[in-house]
Amino acid sequence: MRDPLSALSDAFTAFLFGNVETTRLPVRTSTGQAQAVYLPTAAPGLGDSGVIIGREVYSGKGYIYDPFQLYGQQLPAPHWLVLGESGNGKSALEKTYVLRQLRFRDRQVVVLDAQGEDGVGEWNLIAEELGITPIRLDPTAALNDGIRLNPLDPSITTTGQLALLRTIIEVAMGHGLDERSGFALKVAHAYVNDTITERQPVLMDIVEQLRHPKPESAEAMNVDIDDVRAWGLDVALVLDRLVDGDLRGMFDGPTTIGIDLDAPLIVFDLSHIDRNSIAMPILMAIVGVWLEHTWIRPDRKKRIFLVEEAWHIINSPFVAQLFQRLLKFGRRLGLSFVAVVHHLSDVVDGAAAKEAAAILKMASTRTIYAQKADEARATGKVIGLPRWAVEIIPTLTPGIAVWDVNGNVQVVKHLITEAERPLVFTDRAMTEGSAVDLLPEDVRAAELEAEQRAARIEHQQRLNESSESTVA
Repeated sequence: MRDPLSALSDAFTAFLFGNVETTRLPVRTSTGQAQAVYLPTAAPGLGDSGVIIGREVYSGKGYIYDPFQLYGQQLPAPHWLVLGESGNGKSALEKTYVLRQLRFRDRQVVVLDAQGEDGVGEWNLIAEELGITPIRLDPTAALNDGIRLNPLDPSITTTGQLALLRTIIEVAMGHGLDERSGFALKVAHAYVNDTITERQPVLMDIVEQLRHPKPESAEAMNVDIDDVRAWGLDVALVLDRLVDGDLRGMFDGPTTIGIDLDAPLIVFDLSHIDRNSIAMPILMAIVGVWLEHTWIRPDRKKRIFLVEEAWHIINSPFVAQLFQRLLKFGRRLGLSFVAVVHHLSDVVDGAAAKEAAAILKMASTRTIYAQKADEARATGKVIGLPRWAVEIIPTLTPGIAVWDVNGNVQVVKHLITEAERPLVFTDRAMTEGSAVDLLPEDVRAAELEAEQRAARIEHQQRLNESSESTVA
């Protein structure tokens, strides 16, 4: 019992100044019952202008994303990184995203399709539906009048040609060119461009000039002609692989006439190339620089450059440097670069860790599908995900991903329309766990349970954070 004097004093103070403190009676309850005290909340969306992706899991509201609409307001850069193990819906997301973007008249998309089945790339069905013939880079077909891309195409600046030649050689050799080899390449390239004017210069011209340098090339630096020939020998041997080796036919002639760079969708089919060979990063370097000088123009179009198996780019220091330049130009010329990678550890621990970090920093949008717990923790640490997001990544079911759009983190369920379904769900896509809205009832139940479990984890995390801030 309180003494009468204290009670009278408190009553008088309350009469003069009002109640300054609220006394709450203690309540004994369970965690499940106490959850009702904290009303459900959801993070704000990204606006209502752009491409519909699906729905936000916790609130059920539609999730709309478009890097061109968000750039400059909510996004510092329009580039996008997609992560996740096979079988969780990355392919379905990429394809529906491109199909929905192409509904806008000012959109253009290039896809580097490094995967495929039955002799064609994974994007072949979509290309056919749109009346587009993929640009199939195949060493065997190239020998029979197949597609060729010329690294010395006159549409590429001389500076770009030399940079591309250096990159091809450095990727193949696994190290940078020394000064002497670089000098031999530079003088050979300059001589070929100055003397061959009646046709497109080709790689064979560079190889021949490296093998048989002209005396004036040596006189310019006051060195012996035999020294220049020796300096360029290794360079000539590397380029000879593109002329008369396992990559012959694709880059050793004039660019094929008839490649439609104004088509809404351009697909480079690389599925006939061994994904684990040195040929893949070389191909990506050539295609990337060729597109930089022939496709990207200041014409107010919004362009999307989507790269499957992008670790071939990010994991090579020399190729990554070329694409870094492309990404920097992209913000000025309206280019959104989309890189699809299975594991972040494939690139951050590789030979190009510095270049990979720079490219990842440019990607203001990150979409992460299910990963193992260790991989999820490593991914969260590298890209700065909140703890609750890292904890639910291993529990995600196919079609559901964590989206981090410049710090706006939400869990999104990707939805697919009836019209998109036959184009998205190829045989390979079905084996990757395609559409959550087509799964059988028992899998639906498991998915719902996983969603609820993820929601509980996030809710508990927020409770803990709230308690910590209150104690502090």
